[in-house]
Amino acid sequence: MIDKNLILKLYSITLTFIMGYLILSGYTSTDSTEKFKEITVERINVVEPDGNLTMVISNSKWQHPGMFDGKVLKKRQRPPGVIFFNEEQDEVGGLVYGGNKQSGAGMALSLDQYKNDQVVQVQYQRSSDGKQQYGLNIWDRSEKFTLPRLTAAMDSLKEKGISMDTLKSINNGNPISAQRLFAGKNYDEQVGLFIKGEFGNPRIKIYIDKGNEPKFQILDQCGKVIKELVEK
Repeated sequence: MIDKNLILKLYSITLTFIMGYLILSGYTSTDSTEKFKEITVERINVVEPDGNLTMVISNSKWQHPGMFDGKVLKKRQRPPGVIFFNEEQDEVGGLVYGGNKQSGAGMALSLDQYKNDQVVQVQYQRSSDGKQQYGLNIWDRSEKFTLPRLTAAMDSLKEKGISMDTLKSINNGNPISAQRLFAGKNYDEQVGLFIKGEFGNPRIKIYIDKGNEPKFQILDQCGKVIKELVEK
């Protein structure tokens, strides 16, 4: 006959070993740092201890569509790269890139305005026909239009076939956003500083043209040159 006391002793020893393993392995997994020589993934989510998202590194298929106040925006096609998020779970900028012979190439590092889209961007663009532009861009954006409100308004206008200029009418005639400065080389092969007014109209141009001639131009609200300094 089987000794019942022996069975109980074996059961007790086995259970003790299992509990000890679980406790020790639990401590090990919490405090250890894994080291890899190589890792292949399609997306990495970096989070805070409370689970809040701070950064996403992803390919184009799994790229995050963006987020505002912790609410994920509507799914959209986005290029591969890195997207950053703040403590309020808003997207605050990123680094994206792409390139092929059919549609051209590009790379951009963007810094977003609080509760809005990018206001500073270092960018490289190349069109499919080989024209290039690269440099620093700066925008002004209306404080009244947060990113979700702007996105919803643009989607609504697009569905109804209405021009985006209509957005000005709900912002006291002012633009929702306006590019204010570009410093770099543009598609016309001009290298210099290009400053625009509050409505996004060119006002000052200081550059070297593709013929290696220096130019300094002041323009009116309509884009007409009213003063120009030329080399004699």
